Amino acid sequence: MLLEDGVAAVHLEAIGAHDPVDVTGAGDTVMRLTPCACFRFFFSDAARIANYAGGLVVMKRGTASVNLDELETQYITSTWSSR
Repeated sequence: MLLEDGVAAVHLEAIGAHDPVDVTGAGDTVMRLTPCACFRFFFSDAARIANYAGGLVVMKRGTASVNLDELETQYITSTWSSR
């Protein structure tokens, strides 16, 4: 959930598998990507992108990361991007 002063709360759905493979690094991914995305997007869009990246990371084993190409490809082909 994203909370901003003077703006309606935004609920962010879980992205990816309902049974994560490994949650190592998912929070780090979200925390790292959110401020970066804020430079180019509204907070709500940045939070959705960061949440999506975290969802991709939990589907990988061990400490993992998501690169921009992977994030873009998965986002474009997902049903989430049409919400």
